[in-house]
Amino acid sequence: MKKGQTLFIIDQVPYQAALQTAIANVDAAKASVATARLTYESKKELFNRNVVSQFDLSTAENSLLMAEAQLAQAEAQEVNARNNLSYTVVKSPSDGVVGTLPHRIGALVGPSIAKPLTTISDNSEMYVYFSMTENQLLALTRQYGSMDEALRSMPDLHLLLSDGTPYSLLGRIESVSGVIDQTTGSVSVRAAFPNEGRLLHSGGSGNIVISQKRENCLVIPQIATTDMQDKVFAYKVVNGAAERTMIQVSSVNNGKEYIVEAGLNEGDVIVAEGVGLIRPGAAIQTQSSTQQ
Repeated sequence: MKKGQTLFIIDQVPYQAALQTAIANVDAAKASVATARLTYESKKELFNRNVVSQFDLSTAENSLLMAEAQLAQAEAQEVNARNNLSYTVVKSPSDGVVGTLPHRIGALVGPSIAKPLTTISDNSEMYVYFSMTENQLLALTRQYGSMDEALRSMPDLHLLLSDGTPYSLLGRIESVSGVIDQTTGSVSVRAAFPNEGRLLHSGGSGNIVISQKRENCLVIPQIATTDMQDKVFAYKVVNGAAERTMIQVSSVNNGKEYIVEAGLNEGDVIVAEGVGLIRPGAAIQTQSSTQQ
C-alpha cells in the first residue's frame, strides 16, 4: 500500500447533495451581492444629485454589506461541504501493510465506532522498545561523558528473535526516555532496525544484545560458580582449603563465562569443576596446567 492510495469510499450521495446545495447557495448569494451593489451605486449617484436622502443611501449600503456577509457565509458552507465529501474517500496516510478489515460493504461507520476501518503499518523500519536499569544508564553516561555522546558512540545493536535466532540486520539506539519508572527502576529505550525483508512485525518480541568491549578483565567459567538468592559464589583455594567467596559478575553472550567485576583478584586459584559438591573448608589439591 502506497501513501495516498484509496482504501475505502464511504457512501457519498448525501454529501454530494449537500455540496450541490452549498454551491447553489453561493450562486444565489453572488446574485444578491450584484443586485445590492447596483442598487447602492444607483442610490449613490442619485444622492450626489440631491435626488434621494442620506437615509436611502445608507440603507442601500447596509443591504450591500448584508449581501456580502451572506455570500461569505455561503462560501464557508461550501468549503465545509467539500471537506465532508472529501472525508468519504479514505486514503492511506503512509506506505505500509494493510491490517485486517473488520467492516464489510454496507456496514454503518462513523467517528464513534469502536474499531478502526483498518490499520496501516509502515514496516520499512521497525522500532524496538526495551528497558535499561538506572545503574546501566548511569554507567553509560559515565563511560561516554554524556547521554548524547553515548547515543552517538554506542555500537550497533543485535536482535534475537522470539525463536532465538539472530536477526541479520543491525539496529541503532535512537532515544532514551528522560523519566525513570519508579516501580521498576528502569528507563524506556527505543532502537530502530531496518526491515527490508518484512521479517519483523508490529507487536513482536525478542531480545536486544548490546556489544561491549572489555580489556584487562578477569574471566571465569560459569560452571566454576554457584548461585544462591541472586548472589554468585566461587570457591577460592586458600591454604589448601576451599573458601566460598561472593563475587560480582557480568554475563558473556556465549553463556559459558562470567566477567568478574569484584571478589576475585589476578592470581587467585579457584575450583573450576564440581563446585556444587564442595563444602566450605574442604581440602583441595591443586594441579598445574601441565598435570591437567
